[in-house]
Amino acid sequence: MQIFLITLAVTLAVQIQASLVVFTPPILAPVAQSDVGMSAASVGLVTALIYLSSVPSALLSGSIIARLGAIRVSQLCVLFAGVGMILMVSGDAWLIAIGALTVGLGYGAVTPSSSTVLADQAPRNLRSLIFSVKQSGVPIGGAIAGALVPYLMQVYSWRFAGAVIGLIGIVVIISAELIRKKVDSVSDRPVSDGKPINLIDPLRLVFSNRNLRELAVSSFAFSGMQMSLGSYLVVMLTERALLSVSLAGSALSLAMIAGIFGRLFWGVLADYGFRARSVLGLLGLLMCGSAFFVAFVDDSTAMVLIYCFSFVFGASAVGWNGVYLAEVARIAPSGQTGSATGASLAMTYSGVVLLPTVFWIIHEVTQSYTMGFVTLGVLAGWRGLLFLRQEKFD
Repeated sequence: MQIFLITLAVTLAVQIQASLVVFTPPILAPVAQSDVGMSAASVGLVTALIYLSSVPSALLSGSIIARLGAIRVSQLCVLFAGVGMILMVSGDAWLIAIGALTVGLGYGAVTPSSSTVLADQAPRNLRSLIFSVKQSGVPIGGAIAGALVPYLMQVYSWRFAGAVIGLIGIVVIISAELIRKKVDSVSDRPVSDGKPINLIDPLRLVFSNRNLRELAVSSFAFSGMQMSLGSYLVVMLTERALLSVSLAGSALSLAMIAGIFGRLFWGVLADYGFRARSVLGLLGLLMCGSAFFVAFVDDSTAMVLIYCFSFVFGASAVGWNGVYLAEVARIAPSGQTGSATGASLAMTYSGVVLLPTVFWIIHEVTQSYTMGFVTLGVLAGWRGLLFLRQEKFD
């Protein structure tokens, strides 16, 4: 039990740091745009680049974990994320793009490595909850970013704020090294068989299984919704609701805090109340309704309403991942949790690449955030209804 708790703590810390790096650029954007020479809305392209390189990283993660060990891979993920963040604070458009791609190379393997370790160690009757605890690192990182980054920008500068976020990873890497040999040696990881690393086998594994396929495709819509919330909420509230960066950042922090509690609540519900797919169906509908409300926020919207729907939006759009990953791990063939998770996340990250980019294109054409949130809301609602319909007829 002690080694399991240590492992959970390390994987949670890795997830928090990786998420902290990913959520920082959208908060820097309103202040950094004049130095960079691009509009704040263009931060959606940075997000897209991060997840563009996350796709091959996730697909290859199973084979790399088998060779290096899950904790070693986690350390490399944090290192790549930190280096990428340092590149982005240069303010040069090309270095920002390279930095975003570097962050993505690390981010893509974060979840497969942690899932590999936890899949066999987590008690089966607590699987959804344990995975939700680990994945709560995403909204925790987002909440820290929403509170810490505006403060550092106000006291120092946006470049200083980004550099601090990147360098925090050093502490995480050192902490993981203290338990790496013990955890990696006891982890039930597959042994490399000498075959060359390829992208096709993990995809074949997921798409040949109906349940894994449906989960992966639905995660495409859900992840696009989640990252559009993280990428555009602060920018939209500053432009449409005329809020300060600090006040808009507090709404993002609230959404991320809601995501923390949401992940734990949905995990318990999936373990003890309803089947995982029913919970995912409900979450899809909540995302849809929340997106529709946020789409029509303006400077006349009461702050209390913005906070309320930010909470609901965060609880659903940020809260779904733990249940999803636990279900993937449950369905995955024995010894292939890392590959199945990586291939499933390739679809997840593809949604984050494409849908925020679609959102940005819609914004550029319409000069409005309304249609972007409505479009993503429809996609999430459709997948939610599909989950509920399948539960009814299965």
